Amino acid sequence: MAVFYRLSQVTSPKQKGYGKWYPRAVMTNTVDTDALATIMQRNCTVKKSDILAVITELIETMQDQLQDSKRVKLNGFGSFKIGLTSNGAEKASDFDARKHIKGLHVLFMPEVKTDSEGQRQKTFITGCSVQEAPKNEVNTSKPKDDSEAGGSDIPPVINEPND
Repeated sequence: MAVFYRLSQVTSPKQKGYGKWYPRAVMTNTVDTDALATIMQRNCTVKKSDILAVITELIETMQDQLQDSKRVKLNGFGSFKIGLTSNGAEKASDFDARKHIKGLHVLFMPEVKTDSEGQRQKTFITGCSVQEAPKNEVNTSKPKDDSEAGGSDIPPVINEPND
């Protein structure tokens, strides 16, 4: 298994790295809680319904603990906490939460382990490899006659350059 990537060129002159090519991770699918529970059921003796019940309760409990201003650490996974989006006040005495706090968000820090050489490695990427995503083999040439295309108004897919 590998994480797929495709090359993408920075096309805006205003952005750092203008004209350069960078790899962008490509996700091939989404695995939801139900699918994870099915996979987990195959790998252990716990039934899917029990796994779903535990995950559902974990989510509710984490929400309660995060909203109680606690960090939630799942050993071997990582830590979650609530962060604030805000505007600064000129002086501490000028600060008004209703005026300056603009929103809340959840921050996630994956667990980090140190290997035998002292290198820190995030749990989820230990042993991970990358591979260029397969090319899209869709024919993007326009048919000579619209009747050949079945009168479709769908624009062709634009393939990214190989370089």
